[in-house]
Amino acid sequence: MAFNYPSGHAFNGKSFKQPRVSQGVSQSKRGMSLEADINAANSYYLTTGQAVIHKKPTPIRIVNVNYPARSAAKITEAYFSQASTTDYNGIYKGYYIDFDAKETSHKRSFPLNNIHDHQVKHLKAIAAQHGLAFMIIRFSVLKETYVVWADLIFQYWDNQATGRKSIPYEAIVKSGELIEQRISPTTPYLVAVDKLLARREQKGDNLV
Repeated sequence: MAFNYPSGHAFNGKSFKQPRVSQGVSQSKRGMSLEADINAANSYYLTTGQAVIHKKPTPIRIVNVNYPARSAAKITEAYFSQASTTDYNGIYKGYYIDFDAKETSHKRSFPLNNIHDHQVKHLKAIAAQHGLAFMIIRFSVLKETYVVWADLIFQYWDNQATGRKSIPYEAIVKSGELIEQRISPTTPYLVAVDKLLARREQKGDNLV
């Protein structure tokens, strides 16, 4: 199936920078692991009535469809109708939450080229409306996953023209919260969000 950008240019995947992967690790499995963990956590949260959080669908405009059989339809051409924003959004404890999930094979930093400008703009808009804007970052080699407020992303993103092009691992550890692995769900990220909220409340930051 052919996908095209809104401008009409064909999408071939080459414009996206793929993170380096150590030998013996499948790129497809590695790329899906964090997403799969979050999706499983979201299903658990929905079932137990703790939160309603879903993965956002990619906005696509269908152009051509083939009908190889009466009961079957095959999309043969489609366009990304607009740039996607973040991966997930929903409601938790009365808060609107909006976040993205990223993985990196780097051990000492999180490269900013893993993030897109429109994603930062979107998270800034969410934060301006007092929503919970954050990012889940997994250091795949270290097997550590953190939740960090989007404020940390903004700090380094806005200064990358004259500063460094990545967020130090130490900054993420200090400002974020480690997601402690459990049996079910394996990645209970809302526990880390609760800890960040408690830290923010202790500082007296206004959330509403």
